[in-house]
Amino acid sequence: MEQDSKQNNNQAEAASSADVQEPTIGGSTSETAAVPPKKKSEAKEWIKAIVVALLLVIVIRWFLFEPFIVDGPSMQPNFHTGERVIVNKILYDIRDPKPGEVVVLKVPSQHRDFIKRVIAVGGDTVKVEGDTLTVNGKVMSEPYIQAAIDNAHAQGSDYNINNFPTEQLPDGKVPAGYVFVMGDNRSNSQDSRMIGYVPLGDIIGRADVIFWPLSNAEWIDQDAPTAQN
Repeated sequence: MEQDSKQNNNQAEAASSADVQEPTIGGSTSETAAVPPKKKSEAKEWIKAIVVALLLVIVIRWFLFEPFIVDGPSMQPNFHTGERVIVNKILYDIRDPKPGEVVVLKVPSQHRDFIKRVIAVGGDTVKVEGDTLTVNGKVMSEPYIQAAIDNAHAQGSDYNINNFPTEQLPDGKVPAGYVFVMGDNRSNSQDSRMIGYVPLGDIIGRADVIFWPLSNAEWIDQDAPTAQN
């Protein structure tokens, strides 16, 4: 009887132990099985995020904005060789360039890009004589180079020696769909006075900001020439 009683107690304890342990074992197995799907889901989300980021970089780089390196002295004193600017490529899909805006443009005959300033647009009549710029019969003030002009005059010379119209380009009226551009370094710039009017389709975009070197970083002023009183 005692042996039967002990056997019954042992069986009861075993059953009790099994009842207690079974939920724990079952829970552990369930948690382990859930880990791989979670990790796989996180990996997919990371891949999606990377793909989206790359697509954004491509869209921004090729369709909206583009870096451009200034090469040459034609835009001094406002831009210098080696400076890097961000070009807004979408702006002129919305509207046409305006006088005073700094633009990057393609010059097919030169097989390279230029950075210049828009001086006049389609329908305007332009005349450049020394340091006097005349648009539609009005003498214009140019704040972006006024200090350079004043400095040249203080030394007894003109800032600009290249006039317009020329024998090669005798018509001073800008055709519709074109702009007239000049470099800020008027005596050392190859621009519309030599290459002619620039088709709107050859303009890549507006230079909006100098971002390198950091010491020169700044938003670019797009000051328009204004008629003198």
